[in-house]
Amino acid sequence: MKKVKRLFLVLAAVALTACNSNDDGVEAGIEIPGITITDDVDCCSAEEALQVYKFLQTVKIVPELSTEIDGKYNVFAYTRNGSFHNGYNEIYFVATKKATGNYIKNFELTNITPVMHMVKMDKYHSTPTGPAAESFDNGILAVKRSWVSFLMNTSEAGSWTLSYDALVLGKEGKVEKKDIVVNALPDGQAWLKSFKVGDDNYFLSLVNPSDWKTGTNTIKAYISKKSDPITTPYALATETFTVEIDPRMPDMGNHTSPDNTPLVKQQDGSYQGTINLTMTGLWRIHLTVKDAKGNVVAGGEEELSSLYWDVTL
Repeated sequence: MKKVKRLFLVLAAVALTACNSNDDGVEAGIEIPGITITDDVDCCSAEEALQVYKFLQTVKIVPELSTEIDGKYNVFAYTRNGSFHNGYNEIYFVATKKATGNYIKNFELTNITPVMHMVKMDKYHSTPTGPAAESFDNGILAVKRSWVSFLMNTSEAGSWTLSYDALVLGKEGKVEKKDIVVNALPDGQAWLKSFKVGDDNYFLSLVNPSDWKTGTNTIKAYISKKSDPITTPYALATETFTVEIDPRMPDMGNHTSPDNTPLVKQQDGSYQGTINLTMTGLWRIHLTVKDAKGNVVAGGEEELSSLYWDVTL
């Protein structure tokens, strides 16, 4: 807890400086209280440190997944609200030098491994995960991102642990089998579904539908394949699919909406399309999954597909 409190003090000090900065950047030579800005190429400049600070105001720390490495570095983990839920969750990581508080630009987070213990059966399994954590399109090198899509929530039937490996400036560290709580989604939300092709099991993880608004939205998902052994994280499926969508409002006579486009595979391995949600309420997004040859392999019944996500705006 001391490490976490120290981080908050540092961020608060940065915040005081941020209030005196304009949106276009930081004046040369500015000093940030609590952080010693030097010419150390491994660390952020004053402007980059403020970018990290601003980003960290949008997420919350997960203390149990934060760690110290070699007595010199800290690695901190974050999610949107400091907790986890069924389905897709983004995880963010920041590394700092303990001596200066500076954020480190180049570090690695790999082998993110969630495992559930099914208590009654005394068996273990993993769940879909993203690749090694990496910088993303916000352009802040000192923040790395990956994701985990939890198949089940924590309950009397089972509990979750999460592990990962870290490499910070040549020093190795890890978080190993830390207990985490995965909460159930509220009623009217179901963001993770599975389908089977032959002997293979696949999982459809819907990305951040809580960000959607009425009107046209980008709909994004990942398709993962169950691993063997099942305690190994379920990686992205190498096969190519197309996911057709048919959004309906079951509480409003199952009316649909116009101008929706299928989810197709992108270079980063995600699937993206567009969805038009014309009003607030419960939307049941019926899915038809086709293989690379256009054959229906899941969902796609003549009436309403039995394979669907639920999203409530």
